[in-house]
Amino acid sequence: MENKWYTISVYSENNVGLLNRISGIFLKRHINIESLNVSKSEIENVSKFTIVVFTTEDWTRKIVAQIEKQIEVIKAFYHTDEETIFQESALFKIKSALLFDEPQIQNAIKESNSKIVTVHREFFVLAKTGRRHEIDEMHDRLEPFGIMQFVRSGRIAVTKAEMRITELLENFQPNN
Repeated sequence: MENKWYTISVYSENNVGLLNRISGIFLKRHINIESLNVSKSEIENVSKFTIVVFTTEDWTRKIVAQIEKQIEVIKAFYHTDEETIFQESALFKIKSALLFDEPQIQNAIKESNSKIVTVHREFFVLAKTGRRHEIDEMHDRLEPFGIMQFVRSGRIAVTKAEMRITELLENFQPNN
């Protein structure tokens, strides 16, 4: 089997220590977590982990099965990139003088649909949302000018196909 990008979605109760146990599942198998995001889900009191890995489907299936064995986990799924709609976000902090002195930076902002979040005397901050490669391209364009700080979010994703998770979770209310 060939390695591919997989997005694993984990719906769980929000309990201390779960992230540590989930990351341990990947550690035991020597599989790197490429991206991780945790947020509330569409169901009250239920969290959603979005984990991105580059591995085989067989390993992904085994990991999802292990994750589902965790007591707090309600359900876990995995999907390929073709089955999901996904984005990442990034912030770039750059010296303010460059905004006015370098037309290439102005062009990069315009062409990449980036947004200036704030401008200060010493620096300005750009926000870029898109696919990983789009953020990487923006980083590559800005790097020669000097990036003061850079941060990227984990992937956020929804599936293209209907997921019955909402129906499954409607019956799950941990505070009932």
